[in-house]
Amino acid sequence: MTFWDQDSSPGRSERPGGRLVIVLLLVLVLLAAGGYAAAHEVAGDRVPRGASISGVDVGGMERADAIAELESAFGARGEGSIELSVTRGGIDPGDRTASVTPADLGLSVDYEASVDAAGAEESWAPARQWDYFTGGGDVDAVVTIDEALLDETLAELSEGLGIPPRDGGIRFTRKGVTVIDPVPGDAVDTDAARDAIVAAYLEGQDRVELEVTAAQPEIDDADVQQALDEFANPAMSSPVTLVFGESDVRLRPAQYASALSMVNEGGVLVPEVDQERLTRLVKSATTSGEPVDASVRLVDGKPRVVPAKPGVSFEPADVTGVFLGLLTAPEGERSGKVKATVVDADFTTADARALGIKRKVSEFTTYYPYAEYRNVNIGRAAELVDGTVLKPGETFSLNDTVGERTAENGFTIGYIISNGILKKDYGGGVSQMATTLFNAMFFAGLEDVEHKPHSFYIDRYPVGREATVAWPTVDLRFRNDTDYGVLIHATVKPGTYSSQGVVTVQMYSTKVWDIESTTSDRYAYVEPATRILDTPDCEPFTGYAGFQVDVTRTFRRAGESAVDHTETFHTVYTPADTVRCEQPEPEKPRQKQDRGQD
Repeated sequence: MTFWDQDSSPGRSERPGGRLVIVLLLVLVLLAAGGYAAAHEVAGDRVPRGASISGVDVGGMERADAIAELESAFGARGEGSIELSVTRGGIDPGDRTASVTPADLGLSVDYEASVDAAGAEESWAPARQWDYFTGGGDVDAVVTIDEALLDETLAELSEGLGIPPRDGGIRFTRKGVTVIDPVPGDAVDTDAARDAIVAAYLEGQDRVELEVTAAQPEIDDADVQQALDEFANPAMSSPVTLVFGESDVRLRPAQYASALSMVNEGGVLVPEVDQERLTRLVKSATTSGEPVDASVRLVDGKPRVVPAKPGVSFEPADVTGVFLGLLTAPEGERSGKVKATVVDADFTTADARALGIKRKVSEFTTYYPYAEYRNVNIGRAAELVDGTVLKPGETFSLNDTVGERTAENGFTIGYIISNGILKKDYGGGVSQMATTLFNAMFFAGLEDVEHKPHSFYIDRYPVGREATVAWPTVDLRFRNDTDYGVLIHATVKPGTYSSQGVVTVQMYSTKVWDIESTTSDRYAYVEPATRILDTPDCEPFTGYAGFQVDVTRTFRRAGESAVDHTETFHTVYTPADTVRCEQPEPEKPRQKQDRGQD
């Protein structure tokens, strides 16, 4: 029989062996960790042992030492020069060389990036340790180059060696969109040139040969068509309206075309707005101060509305942003609000259009004998009357419009009729304008408010249809009693020694009346008297008889034959007295009287 010791069971007898295994494993782990740490300590931030950078051996070097090694190898090359020569089809055209330094092209080595690219880094990653001990190989140095400087240099070298490629493009004109067709050409291959120059720099060569080859434009037909479809054609399709408060600024394509362009950005044509030109356009339709009311004026003989100008302050960038966004919008949606401070005009563009000033409704012309004072005074009166707009219900006053006839107001001295006789005063001849205006008003069918015929008849005027004025007592006034506005256009062709002066007044509105004028025979004649004057300002004159006459104005609705109503003007002309001027007798001297003394 076998007896077992209480403490010698199978489980207990194996415990010391198990502990030994664990201890051995721990020892192995510690040994391995120590080795890995030692490996990391050896690798550090060094370049892998077999590495080189563009032929420069930097294997096993610490990062800083590797950088220094590259600076030593490539630093001097940055100060040297490289001769670039250009050929066409392998033929040297002669005198196509240029000597450049790396600095001329912005060419340099990024030493730190190059060392990093070769694998210099500090890391606990197993792959890093493996690469250090087993990796390496030659890598290209990281090089930077200024593309703009390179392109400029290559363009100068290849000039004259062929036709350079021309990019397609788009030009905006007042008449619409013009396409610039792309044209293939010849050029130095920029990518190949860059590679060759970099290689020469890194390898220490002092000459690079570049060849001119066929080149395609960067912007081709497809790019141009895309630009036409997506921007150019929509942009010029219809006007754009910028909304400032209650006022609109409507810009037609012909107006804003000069502010548009499309430029090459990365091989794509993109729209560009000349902000300064666009701002000038908007400011021409607005004011930076007080607003300006809308009006109507003649353009090429036709009445045109002159839009109101609101007083607006804005940021040009805000206008440009809204404008650019509207250019590709479809018709009916090409209106947008602009952030701005706005003071609107009292009389808006819509108000001016509502006046209905569309066509000429009357015209009258009178003639006068040459006198320079008449040229001056009638011309000045026409200048002040021209462009007057009468709104419905408004009354025109010649005295209010022309003002007092003074030298300061542009008038000169001429003959006037005062008290039935001729005298000299400022404004002589202005009655010619009054008579012409009266007749234009007469045939436009406007309401006569005040007019005074000359006291005696002047035969260059229509009998019974003429008017005189005198500041401030005698005026010509008429009212626009139609539902439409009336634009008055007055012109004067000055008289000369060989030709009469011509005064014309036209009125523009919507035709309301067809006017017919009939004049009675003259009646109730009165013979002239004779006046003998001895005053210094006496002007001799041969008189003629006075008489009476009636003028009837017949109103018919425009285009209708039936008479609507009539109006009669009764005129009494006084005789024009004959005036004889006599010099007064000189005054006799008085006799002296003697006085006595008391």
